[in-house]
Amino acid sequence: MTASPAHDAASEALSDAAGRIWRGMRVLVVERHDRRRAVTEATGLSFVRVKALRRIAGGAMSMRELAARLATDKPYTTLVVDDLERRGLIERTVHPTDRRQRMLAATPEGLRLAQIARDILDDPPATLRDLPAADLAVLDRVITALVDADEPAW
Repeated sequence: MTASPAHDAASEALSDAAGRIWRGMRVLVVERHDRRRAVTEATGLSFVRVKALRRIAGGAMSMRELAARLATDKPYTTLVVDDLERRGLIERTVHPTDRRQRMLAATPEGLRLAQIARDILDDPPATLRDLPAADLAVLDRVITALVDADEPAW
C-alpha cells in the first residue's frame, strides 16, 4: 500500500519546515551570534581547548571519555590535555578504582576560565531577550523537548 498524495505532500511540507528551522537555528547560532571568538579572546585558549576545559570542569573524566565527548581521536585529545595541564588549568589524578587509568580534573584556575566561557556562551543575544514572553515560553518548550530527545554522541 502506498501513501496518498495528500500524505506525501504533508510529509514533504513538514520536512521542508524542519529544514528551514534547522537552517535558521544554524544561522542564528553559528553565523550571527557566534561567541567562539569572544571566548577565545577572553580565555586565551583555542575554542577546542575551551570545549575540553568546560567538559572537564563539569566533572573529572578519563581521557577516553573526553575524546568521545569532543569527538576527537586519542592523539589529538592528548595534545589538548597536555596543553591544558601545562597551563595549570587541569591536572591528572589516579582513577579511584583503577590505578592504571588517569582522571582529568580542573584546577581552580581552570574552573575560573570555564566559568568565563560559560558566561559568554550562555548570554543570549538581545533579539532573543526582547521577544514577547509568550514567544519565549513556546521556544523554551520546543527547544527543551528537542534537547531532551536528542541523545549526546558520547
